[in-house]
Amino acid sequence: MDAQHKLKSLLAQLNTVIVGKPTQLQDCVACLLAGGHLLIDDVPGVGKTTLAHALARSFGLQFSRVQFTSDLMPSDLSGVSIYERGKEAFVFHPGPIFAQVLLADEINRASPKTQSALLEAMEEKQVTVEGETRPLPHPFFVIATQNPLDQLGTYALPESQLDRFLMRISLGYPDRASERALLAGEDRRAMVDALPSLLGEGELLQLQAAVLAVHAAGPLLDYVQDLIAATRSGQWFLQGLSPRAGIAVVRAAKAQALLSGRDYVAPDDVQAVLPQTIAHRLIPVGDAGRGAVEQVRAMLQAVPLP
Repeated sequence: MDAQHKLKSLLAQLNTVIVGKPTQLQDCVACLLAGGHLLIDDVPGVGKTTLAHALARSFGLQFSRVQFTSDLMPSDLSGVSIYERGKEAFVFHPGPIFAQVLLADEINRASPKTQSALLEAMEEKQVTVEGETRPLPHPFFVIATQNPLDQLGTYALPESQLDRFLMRISLGYPDRASERALLAGEDRRAMVDALPSLLGEGELLQLQAAVLAVHAAGPLLDYVQDLIAATRSGQWFLQGLSPRAGIAVVRAAKAQALLSGRDYVAPDDVQAVLPQTIAHRLIPVGDAGRGAVEQVRAMLQAVPLP
């Protein structure tokens, strides 16, 4: 079975568990293929944890979940060394961060100190514990969920941490037909536990390499630069995108192109991923009454195609 067919089968399998959200599921898979990290911003109970678990099982990856709370310490994530009398030495006991897919549930309920402990792991793919640097599994994919900031006991993620997420998506409430399927169907957790693994670890690494090989032509990169320049013009946002954010847009668009069965990036791919890839890095200007996602879409309409 070729890679394209496997990806279609994988998306179809995910759509049997998370019903009525095909676009968001494609974004999740694109984010993983692009080697980035994903932030899911939503109210409790709409399927964020189920989605993360289903994604890990479908890709055949080792899964770990951490419930972030106000008293969670960085060592609760990374692990600790404990003295073992039999060995007469300290032995390192790895924490839940040593997994291929880490679900950081309700990340904005933890203190800023614990939130920042994820930064090195997400960016460097390693953690430093008691002065020793330990590599994390490869691939390493963080799916963080956060509740709306107006809920009790939440701490806003700093800009530096938001910038580490390739994409931010929101699942939202299901439509009526999808909700009926949830109410009448079998338990989602049982469905997730029964999901077969459709890809091996080596195949995922091959797909991630294939994403990097997707061609982005000169005029397409001109278009991406025009969009980046528009964010910096002061017309739409208080501050523009960094070069790292521009690289993230191109990587996400390449993954989107691969999922669409192409070996080159089209403007449609850039437009499809742009709001999810850049809105969480930007603050809209003035009293337009629009959120960052709506402002990005308005900017997209204004920037001419190549």
